[in-house]
Amino acid sequence: MKTDLSTFDNSWYYPGPKIKIILWYMVNVLIVLPKWNVFSGIKVKILRWFGAKIGQGVIIKPGVKIKYPWKLKVGKHCWIGEDVWIDNLDLVILEDHVCISQGAFLECGNHNYKKPTFDLITAPITLKEGSWVGAQSIVGPGVTLHSHAILSLGSTANQDLEAYYIYQGNPATKVKKRNLK
Repeated sequence: MKTDLSTFDNSWYYPGPKIKIILWYMVNVLIVLPKWNVFSGIKVKILRWFGAKIGQGVIIKPGVKIKYPWKLKVGKHCWIGEDVWIDNLDLVILEDHVCISQGAFLECGNHNYKKPTFDLITAPITLKEGSWVGAQSIVGPGVTLHSHAILSLGSTANQDLEAYYIYQGNPATKVKKRNLK
């Protein structure tokens, strides 16, 4: 069997009405994404207008890319660092006090390499309370970082991370217990 991308069919995937997607794209490119916009409050307001559920005290740094705000839930007092990319083809949930550091990538979609049609597959990502995604790290589809788990700098999570543990590497492996004092 060989891959045959000419038969790829993504018609089942419906992220929302086309007009909403186009309008979001324009507002995002002009106001939310540009590095000149250092005002978190403006970004939060616009994301809420487009259906994101965002709690109080959320900080969104410049250059943050969010595919579909209506598939985003952010708790209270979360930090989203510069150049983070939330490619939320599916639901992304950040519980309270979550930190996503600079250049991290949350990817809710992938392709089924076992099928010749290379079908799209999506799964939600959940970052539980107090978890931290280190700079330049990747969180894959269907992954949950449990309470206060840490994904270290430049690491890749392709499976769930246990609560109160620190993970590093590609793929990420448990390296030690996180002790909060």
